Amino acid sequence: MTVTTFLIILASCAAITSLLTEGIKKFLDEQKVAYASNVLVLIIAVIIGCGATALYYVNYSVPFNALNSVYLAMMGVANWLGATLGYDKVRQTIAQIGAREEKG
Repeated sequence: MTVTTFLIILASCAAITSLLTEGIKKFLDEQKVAYASNVLVLIIAVIIGCGATALYYVNYSVPFNALNSVYLAMMGVANWLGATLGYDKVRQTIAQIGAREEKG
């Protein structure tokens, strides 16, 4: 897997994870279910990140050896970090821009 391919998969997975997480959070809020946001994002990110990487491996006939299995697991972790940090930072930036417009 090239660095470009890794970044494309990571960016796609992080975007999908963020959107799916927000949908699930809204659903759980409507149902008045208590949950931990970070744990929810972790579970979704690992499933999507590992799943997308596994699909890439199958599509391009990459062998499932020990090293590639570690890469697969690391994609899940990288996706979790990207989705968690990415969404929160975007949301924070939008809130700050909105606050500045109200003041000015």
